[in-house]
Amino acid sequence: MSRLRIAIAQLNLVVGDLGANASVIQNAITRAEESDCDLVVFPELALTSYPPEDLVLRPAFVDQVAETLDQVAAHTGNALAVIGFTERVEGETPNLANSVALCVSGKVIGVYRKQKLPNYSVFDEARYFVPGTQDGPLLSIKKIRVAVSICEDIWSTDGPVPRQCAAGADLVINVNASPYYAGRLAMREEMLTERTRQTGVPVLSVNLVGGQDELVFDGGSMLVDRDGQVVARARQFEEDLMIFDFDVLPQEKTSDLPEIEVSPSAPEEEPDLDFIPRLEPVLSPDSEIYAALVLGTRDYVRKNGFSEVILGLSGGIDSSLVAAIAVDALGADRVTGVLMPSRFSSAGSITDATELAANLGLATLTIPIEPAHDAFLSMLAETFTGSESGLAEENLQARIRGTILMTISNKFGAMVLTTGNKSEIAVGYSTLYGDMAGGFAVIKDVSKTQVVALCRDRNRQSEGELIPLSVINKPPSAELRPDQLDSDSLPSYDVLDSIIEAYVEGDLSLADIIASGADPDTVRQVAGLIDRNEYKRRQGAPGVRVSPKAFGKDRRLPITNRWSS
Repeated sequence: MSRLRIAIAQLNLVVGDLGANASVIQNAITRAEESDCDLVVFPELALTSYPPEDLVLRPAFVDQVAETLDQVAAHTGNALAVIGFTERVEGETPNLANSVALCVSGKVIGVYRKQKLPNYSVFDEARYFVPGTQDGPLLSIKKIRVAVSICEDIWSTDGPVPRQCAAGADLVINVNASPYYAGRLAMREEMLTERTRQTGVPVLSVNLVGGQDELVFDGGSMLVDRDGQVVARARQFEEDLMIFDFDVLPQEKTSDLPEIEVSPSAPEEEPDLDFIPRLEPVLSPDSEIYAALVLGTRDYVRKNGFSEVILGLSGGIDSSLVAAIAVDALGADRVTGVLMPSRFSSAGSITDATELAANLGLATLTIPIEPAHDAFLSMLAETFTGSESGLAEENLQARIRGTILMTISNKFGAMVLTTGNKSEIAVGYSTLYGDMAGGFAVIKDVSKTQVVALCRDRNRQSEGELIPLSVINKPPSAELRPDQLDSDSLPSYDVLDSIIEAYVEGDLSLADIIASGADPDTVRQVAGLIDRNEYKRRQGAPGVRVSPKAFGKDRRLPITNRWSS
């Protein structure tokens, strides 16, 4: 039995910020060296962060990645550093690989290239990378053979990892940039458990953490022993440098894979266990989604150079949830709620918005829209002569509010957060250039029924009514006409959300959904609304992905499209 001291460097990095990423990586290497680690492991494509997308098609960017890698490698000492980077591969098309550099004693001693390139859902790796063809090298650290793989490589039962284990690997390192959606951590754990039981070899899985445009990486790095037990787990949705000791039983097996000796042998007497692995608790399903929304919002705002945000506070549940997320992400002093009452706003909505703001500690502005609303109606009176008041007049109010928010943003530099949920965005129950106007759509991928659950869970966490119960319990209304309710235009949200989940996330046909027991007319109505509003969604702000299929880069349907299921 030999003991390795391992550092999991679960970092929040910034796409394209090579200098800053290198500095963060070097700091982690220094801390690992100070703790006498044998091994420090970073996430997939750590130098560039993930996904770098078309940045890697720029030769100057790839050149700078190579230069930065040399600088980072020069910083290494006795601990083997496993660092993800984009590697130029001569004579191949594409001419890049998704690789890890194996660095020790100031230099790169080997490289592994990712073999299984995902090209589905949010992944486009075949656009950029050529797959690797070699399972090696194996790295000998204190006579322990360590194999390296990258993310998708380990999901395949006949991929490189089973071959590496059959060839004599004693420990498998798998570096990841695995994006979050609800339940994803449990899926990873189940897969890693299956792989270790299949091979009898422990797996160290290191994941990226942080927000990148629509994606959130949830961390949750873990070590699974040869029996399929999770013996170490890093925090979810937070950076974590976790250092621990792990005993490995070397196999007595010859191997035809190339082998690189990193450190020659284990000491005759192993030290006592000084660094005990942590096993961080797993968040509940609702708390997990909420944490993803907070992290995604914080990183989108900060990484894009903003420090403050504003949003419209209507007194409704959606804007209340977004306000709570924004405060948790950035702090109450960096969030401003704007109340924009109209002739149709109820007194209860104004008092609910005011109570919420007081609970959260955020500043508010009150800007009634009636002067602008009245002016627009007067301007349009002649044009609208002979027509009944309807949707155009309702949407005008939302567009006035959107203009107010964007003008305040333009004046003071605060990013506008939109407050539409997935249910509304799916069926177009939102106003283009109105309530859709803004920089980031925080709950774009959260259904209305999930919005309610998240509000209740956030209240449980605060042990009080952070979000007033009157907000949670009131019937949803856009308040754009007298006595308006969402149910006037849409099915009940539990029915609507089940159809959206089946049609959007499950890609089921109308016939399949109807066969499951749903009302045929309702199914056709909802599917028709979803299909007709693709043009709206395409113009909306990006938002955090928390479901297996979100609107945006995850679901790419043509706007001009006459196919019907």
